[in-house]
Amino acid sequence: MAERIPNRCDVPSEYKWAIEDIYADDAAWESSFQNAKGFVERIAEFKGQLSSAKKLYEYMILEDKMTVTFDSLVNYAQRKNDEDTARSEYQDMTARVEKLYVEISEAAAFVTPELLAIPDENMWGFYKTCPGLELYRRVIDNIRRKRAHILSEAEERLLALTGEMAGSPDTIYSMFSDADLKFPDAYDKDGNAHQVTHGSYTTLVKSPDRVLRKSAFDSMYHTYESFRNTAAAVLSSQVKTLVFRAKARKYDNTLQAALDGTEVPESVYHSLIEAVHDNMEYMYKYVRLRKKLLGLDELHVYDLYTPIVPDADMKIPFEEAWQEVYESLAPMGDEYREIFKKGMKQHWIDIYENVGKRSGAYSAGARVHPFVLLNYKDTLESEFTLAHEMGHAIHSYLSNENQPICYSDYVIFVAEVASTCNESLLMQSLLKKTTDKKRRAYLINYFLEQFRTTLYRQTMFAEFELMINRKAENGESLTADALCEMYRGLNKLYYGEDIIIDSELDMEWARIPHFYYNYYVYQYSTGFSAAIALSERILKEGAGAVKDYIGFLSSGSSADPITLLKGAGVDMTSKKPVSDALGLFNTLIDELEGLMTD
Repeated sequence: MAERIPNRCDVPSEYKWAIEDIYADDAAWESSFQNAKGFVERIAEFKGQLSSAKKLYEYMILEDKMTVTFDSLVNYAQRKNDEDTARSEYQDMTARVEKLYVEISEAAAFVTPELLAIPDENMWGFYKTCPGLELYRRVIDNIRRKRAHILSEAEERLLALTGEMAGSPDTIYSMFSDADLKFPDAYDKDGNAHQVTHGSYTTLVKSPDRVLRKSAFDSMYHTYESFRNTAAAVLSSQVKTLVFRAKARKYDNTLQAALDGTEVPESVYHSLIEAVHDNMEYMYKYVRLRKKLLGLDELHVYDLYTPIVPDADMKIPFEEAWQEVYESLAPMGDEYREIFKKGMKQHWIDIYENVGKRSGAYSAGARVHPFVLLNYKDTLESEFTLAHEMGHAIHSYLSNENQPICYSDYVIFVAEVASTCNESLLMQSLLKKTTDKKRRAYLINYFLEQFRTTLYRQTMFAEFELMINRKAENGESLTADALCEMYRGLNKLYYGEDIIIDSELDMEWARIPHFYYNYYVYQYSTGFSAAIALSERILKEGAGAVKDYIGFLSSGSSADPITLLKGAGVDMTSKKPVSDALGLFNTLIDELEGLMTD
């Protein structure tokens, strides 16, 4: 009999997060929301006044108050909505707070133009006459450094009016791919039908049944192939939008425009791709090993996800997973592990699935304390998800505890570092204490797949994204044929000669939603590489490395992300972190081959 998923009210309180730590109940949220409406009028009082140091300081304080208030309003509404997505009252609360945020943003539209209008010499004088403003120097400077890319008031108004249109390609793609596309059933070797959806596809291509893997693969990509010109038109529209907005803001190219927001040099993007290209032989080696261990005369793309090592019967209850993760963090020292324990004691985590609960997992860095959503199953993957999300949570906790409000958040570029560092430490701990060859091989296979799918695959996506933007910038058309040709070439480059790149895979670009995120995917690869480098340093050097790393986690956005990572001991402007991570990948390939052939 299938396990019954409980209703929210039937889940024991010890397995739920403490949402009441934000507001005691919905009435308290409502009271805070009504008070927050007053921010619109308070903002208006500052219009035309920011050329005064005193008024600018008062406005920055008001911004901090708004940040704190909206942190609570948004987190309560969204977390309650995620507990049970069928509850209409929380859908309404989420929509209301989003609407109020838009109203406040519109009311504050004068702030950037007024800040930019202040002459440099006047701004320097402000810091002397009003010492309190010194706290906000980085915030203000970060706005003013973009002066060359801010347009006239009339031009800014016109550009703002294009905002909804600019989001249309992503909206159309989501409706097309997520809502409208239907995939035919896949069939296993016994002729049984299996429903193919975006959610089920990953499970199906991991199946030990090769007939089922190929059938699911064909179902997915033949469906996209039948809409190839529509998919190309939508993606082309997205890229044209990015080109237009980059030109309008006087950037040299779309990459520069995208990375400027997070203060990441373009060289980091190019260095990542170059470093992966320098180490392609390791991927080719892994592909050859996969072909050998699966005992296949021909390795196809649909064979890439099925485990090389049969399941090692790793049923891991939550309490065991919690203890194993806690033990794996011993190299991080007592301070870090005490925060980890606090997450359990203070009910940061919503552990198990219930009817209507949002799927997947995440960490939300609320100021009262982080909130971690899990849908824990007794699997190795769930254990690593716990380690991953608690890495995010501790990062948020330390930044909130150690930084003033205006610097307590951190940019996406560094977000995946803390989560992946936890995962790396967990893997090293599990490998260290594992003596059973089959279990060890299973763990290494799991780790190798993280390298393949995160470092190589996401870098390939990043390279494709750069190629299609460059093509559009040069005035070339992004037809379905052109997109498929570029994508096929990259797959051949990244996977080598020992795998058959099935023609169906040429359409994979059409099912990757991240191509509508604007140069986002490269950060998975850089974050993974940085995390591997930092975890290795922690394990080798001990206390000094831990101190540097906790300093990084405590820094929020008090400096640009490259500087913060350098302080922790990793330089993402060089190829070294990526090359070192891929060196570990190579070592693990050798160990897996030894374990499987002894």
